[in-house]
Amino acid sequence: MAANCTLFAENQHYCKVIAIVKQTVASFSLVASLFIIFVIWLFRKYKYFVQRLILALSFAACLDSISYLLTGVPPDDNILCDFQAWLLSFTSFSVLLWVCCITFNLYWNAIKGVRTDNFEKYYHLVSWGIPFVVACLPLINDHYGPAGAWCWISKQSGNSVAWRFATYYIPVYLCIIGLFVVYSYIFITIRRQIKRWEGTYSAEADRSKELMKQDIRPLMWYPVVYLLTTICPLIDRIQNAASPEPSFTLLLLQVLSSPLVGMLNAIVFGMDKETVSRLHWAQMKVALMQHTAAHKPLVREYPVGQTSEVRPNDDSSWSSATSTDSPHPPSPTPVAAPPPPLDE
Repeated sequence: MAANCTLFAENQHYCKVIAIVKQTVASFSLVASLFIIFVIWLFRKYKYFVQRLILALSFAACLDSISYLLTGVPPDDNILCDFQAWLLSFTSFSVLLWVCCITFNLYWNAIKGVRTDNFEKYYHLVSWGIPFVVACLPLINDHYGPAGAWCWISKQSGNSVAWRFATYYIPVYLCIIGLFVVYSYIFITIRRQIKRWEGTYSAEADRSKELMKQDIRPLMWYPVVYLLTTICPLIDRIQNAASPEPSFTLLLLQVLSSPLVGMLNAIVFGMDKETVSRLHWAQMKVALMQHTAAHKPLVREYPVGQTSEVRPNDDSSWSSATSTDSPHPPSPTPVAAPPPPLDE
């Protein structure tokens, strides 16, 4: 933290409070994101397509948490400040686009009955490529600099309000509105399908109920998380544009909410009952031993005439939709065999 708090000249302790809150929340979010990544690795959930999307989302949230830890309050105007501003712009937008990809993927799986495994490379291209380009745009005329509790598009730069809304807030809220429209459509479509089968036994109705319970409802919380973490920053930036004096209350709410993405994502991830049921030492120890054993040569006796054996830990002998660690696939998971479209 800078020796002299220029944000609140008459209340120097405000900067200390803001700095402590920012570092604490960002640190918890970093640990939470790393925890999700560890669990996905430990139980080999990365074999499932949807889980790989959540893994990418968690990695973006992890980088986002790190970016908040790079500078003090207020930040000094230097190269590290510019890097933090660029990284924040890149990672925050990337997190949102990964949420969009998860939603898009769920729509095609649940409503259209289309397998989307071959979309994975395009998801990466969109969710990393577009944020990279957008984050580089403010570098053209040196728009990055100190912007409150961290570095972003500086208020002292030309057309700072236009740059902030054009490169972040307008795209973000358009995406969030689109997410809620898509989730509402998915939810309503499946509810109508279930009601159509009421009073009669239908395997398709049971499948739809299970899909809504295990996949749709937990995944619906990811856009809610992102929306909750952008409301206070938006209000604070509007106040910045209207008044030259910063508001301690709004800035405090901003540092409480903005770095919170990773922690809230971990809570949503914890809604997966299958994952929670395995988070005790005995199962974690077994899973860790399986990772270790997978890298050790197997020495076994073979009956006469038998020349080969399929190793249970050999990933190459298993499809991406088959788990070697659990008899039940983790939730949420892609549909193994696409159901018939529900909108026909």
